[in-house]
Amino acid sequence: MKILILGGGGREHAIGKKLLEDYHLIQLYFYPGNGGTSIIGINIDNHHTVLDLGIFAKKNAIDITIVGSEIFLLEGVVDIFQNFGLKIIGPHYLAAKLEGNRIFAKSFMKKYGIRTPKYDIFYCYEKAIDFLKKKTNSIAIKTNGIASGKGVFLAHNQNEAENALKNIMIKKKFGKSGNQIIIEEFLQGKEVSIISIFNGKNIIPFLSAKDYKKVEDDEKGLNTGGMGAVVPNPYMTNSIWIDFKKNILEPTLEGLLIEKLTFFGFLYFGLIITSNKVYLLEYNTRIGDPEAQALFPLMKSNFLNIIQSIFKDKDKEISIDWKKLCSCCVVLSSRGYPEKYESGKIITGLNSLEEPFYIAGAKREREKWITSSGRVINIVGIGNSIQEARKKAYDKVKKIQFDNLYFRKDIGL
Repeated sequence: MKILILGGGGREHAIGKKLLEDYHLIQLYFYPGNGGTSIIGINIDNHHTVLDLGIFAKKNAIDITIVGSEIFLLEGVVDIFQNFGLKIIGPHYLAAKLEGNRIFAKSFMKKYGIRTPKYDIFYCYEKAIDFLKKKTNSIAIKTNGIASGKGVFLAHNQNEAENALKNIMIKKKFGKSGNQIIIEEFLQGKEVSIISIFNGKNIIPFLSAKDYKKVEDDEKGLNTGGMGAVVPNPYMTNSIWIDFKKNILEPTLEGLLIEKLTFFGFLYFGLIITSNKVYLLEYNTRIGDPEAQALFPLMKSNFLNIIQSIFKDKDKEISIDWKKLCSCCVVLSSRGYPEKYESGKIITGLNSLEEPFYIAGAKREREKWITSSGRVINIVGIGNSIQEARKKAYDKVKKIQFDNLYFRKDIGL
């Protein structure tokens, strides 16, 4: 069997490792991949368009393609692959707007009564500034388009709000993603990530996860793609699960079916718990990173069988078994991420590192590991409690060294 995985980070390495664990005869291909994926599969040469990727998959008889990164989804990769008659895991272009267009997603939530924070939409900087002058409470300012997980600003005063607006709408720090913005009421609470699999008929949730988005300890500093994660999320109680299914999952499924936004792939619910209620902050239409790295080591079920079952029979009920354990993922990054950072630093300690761990931004050069991106390595600890998993993860962190190494010290606390 040949499987192509689109993306080049720790999430894609984690997907590949899980598939090989379940069925070692798979031939894996990655685009663009990284130093870790090159060990377990073949990295396709760079500079491919999504059309080139479709031609490659057709020519090489790829059985299934899994989309890891949202970039490919918003370039219409699923539509192109389906036109080639290829099997691909991910939403078609219109459904991918649930992630790629926040205004589209918010309108969907409002239409189907999905509980979400109150919001206002702005296309004009001056009107947004006038609106802010009347606000005294903390707010969230969000770019309409995706910005690698960095297009959300929490503003607790007028000055912070105006600076965020200038960066987004005047300085164009996020390009076209900031042409329109959402100003949303700020809810104080505990964030939860629920990744699920959607077979076009039912949404089957994974274990809950807690993602640490800010670059600094105590959730301070700039937003990142994620500095760590723990599974399961300790704040996701039984009563919150019931609330989530009733007020978010079920109306989401109803809306997807009515609007014909059905697809075979993953749906990520970004939630916040406040006052014993859960609110939906955002959708992603792929597996989260670094949540995937914390989830896959706990999955007992055969992931390949789950994926294959989607294409064979969407009426067949999907059940996922999980180990009764906890995991903690710590992201080792280059100091300066998510803004300016230096790459090309020699990494030591990787060869003696115990599994599970995943390469996010490193490559092999002349038998040496070299940093190549902002997030470099994802280290995971497994234990009977989050505290035990956390200790194991940070014990493993001590074995890795490279210049300008940076990581949060509070993942799992």
